[in-house]
Amino acid sequence: MKAKFRKYPILLSITTQKRALVMKKISFLFCLLTFAGLSQKAQGQYYFYNDNYYDNPVTFELGGSLSIMNCLTDIGGKKGIGGKFIKDLNMGQTNVGGSVFMSANFKYAVGVRLEATFGRLSGNDNVLAGITDIAKERYNRNLHFRTNITEIAAIAEFHPFFIFIDWANRDVEPPRWSPYLMAGVGFFSFNPQAQGPNGTWIDLQPLSTEGQGFNEYPDRDVYKLKQLNIPLGLGVKYELSQAFTLRGEFVYRKLFTDYLDDVSTTYINPDLFNQYFSPDKAALAAYMADRQIESRTNPNGGSKRGSPSQNDAYFSFNIKLGITLGRERY
Repeated sequence: MKAKFRKYPILLSITTQKRALVMKKISFLFCLLTFAGLSQKAQGQYYFYNDNYYDNPVTFELGGSLSIMNCLTDIGGKKGIGGKFIKDLNMGQTNVGGSVFMSANFKYAVGVRLEATFGRLSGNDNVLAGITDIAKERYNRNLHFRTNITEIAAIAEFHPFFIFIDWANRDVEPPRWSPYLMAGVGFFSFNPQAQGPNGTWIDLQPLSTEGQGFNEYPDRDVYKLKQLNIPLGLGVKYELSQAFTLRGEFVYRKLFTDYLDDVSTTYINPDLFNQYFSPDKAALAAYMADRQIESRTNPNGGSKRGSPSQNDAYFSFNIKLGITLGRERY
């Protein structure tokens, strides 16, 4: 017989302000879903996945993904004054990443996932070579960066096909594919670097390239290399079999920093580096802060280096393969 299953959608949302509170809530939710699944199992209230497997109300998924990652920062971009998202995206700066994840899913309608993501982001003003409009100023700026990314995120999934459709009262079998929306909170680390005079990669944050932490710039704090972000995205999940799932996802990370690339506001007077650093470090900081191909008109600082009007962001396209746990052969 063809069984009917996945029929009680529940809306689930996760809100939090602090990492500790987030992890406590996620742990509690996992325990709650696990307890719910065990309780349903103990009562013998199974669902049929197909003619060979029972489907418990709570199933779990373990898996990994291969990703391509890119970012939107002050460095690089397209011709003109710059635009939003795709209009200012350099596909040549795409890098490879990956992740591992575990999730708990309640009757296919909602789920919560813990995921660790690893990758690299980069940008370079030299992508604007040959541009003759206003974007030539960014090419002349001659900056570049790279950074490794490590991210831990708690993400909620919402599957409208199973939230808003009662498949138990339909004469057709529920679909094996399901589009979904996702939102959550993450904690990520980054460390922007650029190549120094001898070609070695130099950490930029300790050099205060825009006067971060200097008394002359009280509004420019030293940015933290570990911060919160907000993952937002959408995806499609397809059940290959009772044991394996395949997903395609797009995940955008809203950031609370404009220094993913170490560029945000204006140049400073390079003489200030001598007041805060040793002579060698001051010389290096001055070189890394101002690499313009042509000398700027204001050597005392104040010329535009970046734009603080929008924070940076990064995103990924993911292909995920998962193993489903919680179904039993009968």
